[in-house]
Amino acid sequence: MSLSQEEEPTLAAVVPGGQNELVTMFKRFKSGDSGLIPVLIGLVAMVMYFYFKNHVFLSVVNINNLFIQATIFVLLGMGEIWLLLLGEIDLSLGYLAGIAAAMSAILVDVQYHWPWFIALPASVLLIGVLGLFSGVLVVFLKLPSFIVTLAGLLGYEGVMIFIIDRQNTGGTIAVHGGVLDYLVNGQLTVIATWILLIALVGLASVFMLRGYYNRRKSGLVYRSIYFTIAKIVGMVIGGFLLALVFNTNRGGAFIVQRGMPFAIPIDIAMLLAGTFILTKTKTGRYMYAIGGNKEAARRAGVNVNRYRLLAFGFGGLSAGVAGLLYCSELAGANDSIPGGNFVLYAVAAAVIGGTSLVGGRGKMIHAVIGGLLIAIIYNGMALINMSVATQYVAIAVVLLAAVTVDSLARRGNVVGTF
Repeated sequence: MSLSQEEEPTLAAVVPGGQNELVTMFKRFKSGDSGLIPVLIGLVAMVMYFYFKNHVFLSVVNINNLFIQATIFVLLGMGEIWLLLLGEIDLSLGYLAGIAAAMSAILVDVQYHWPWFIALPASVLLIGVLGLFSGVLVVFLKLPSFIVTLAGLLGYEGVMIFIIDRQNTGGTIAVHGGVLDYLVNGQLTVIATWILLIALVGLASVFMLRGYYNRRKSGLVYRSIYFTIAKIVGMVIGGFLLALVFNTNRGGAFIVQRGMPFAIPIDIAMLLAGTFILTKTKTGRYMYAIGGNKEAARRAGVNVNRYRLLAFGFGGLSAGVAGLLYCSELAGANDSIPGGNFVLYAVAAAVIGGTSLVGGRGKMIHAVIGGLLIAIIYNGMALINMSVATQYVAIAVVLLAAVTVDSLARRGNVVGTF
């Protein structure tokens, strides 16, 4: 097994460069490798459904709320992807995020009054260490990650409740202003929002075109230039629309509130950092190799245990950042944080987005798409007054559909190898 192989080999990787893109896509669909297309179609369909049911769904205020609501699912989904890539799982991430929320709220409180630039990183690093501890139990004691992290889910819930209740504040620790509060409730300026989105779209376009020309120059298989141009045009349109949405006043007549919420650049930074590690570093290549075939990676000289530990540590760090943003969204932390539900939604977000449950296939963008889809379901159903029971059923149906697509894709790829 080559450790430098592409993350997700598809039929497009074995057809001659320049072949009609529609033919290539048809062959990929025929083999079951449909990529993100079904998820994106489902996303658009749900947006249109909720919009026609209640036009408030696509209002500026609600779209901003939607992005904020998706943050916890997106970041915890990213944390799960590190583990799912290796065929592992971490069920404790939800309550690890709860501990991060509690610790950050306590440390910046007037009782301790730690500077935010020490308190917030310290809270995140603590969660990273706790995630690493789970990895140590899994790797060195050879215990199943499901059981270890299930124990962590129960144990860390108790730790979180103990930490919060020990403050004698009635089970809730409030955050009053400061950087922790502004992580969600603050926003970039209008100009900064435009600059950030233009820079992101510009850089992504440059990397796409550079990748296309490098593959073509090297004689490697490449997709049609029109496919790359279409993706760039889509990004430009999407970036432009997002800038308009974020920069439209959502504060009412007396309070002007414009600009991208700080939570969004934090999500983007986590997305870019995770994507860079997975696609541009040896660590990422080895993680894909281990997830694809652990024994083959070991025989090739990869220190498998090292990268399994790293995955647990990275998952913990992602949960730590999620906890900070959740604390900011609630303006504090309380002992009823639904960490058990959060971790289930995190796994659902990763799988719905396209990450494989058996390892070896997944991208950080999958957590973004899956997290947005879950947030859309909750947000939209609340707007049209659907019951909580219906929301759970809807999430279950979407998750089952995503797993079915994943199973068909793997079955098609196996068939195609014979």
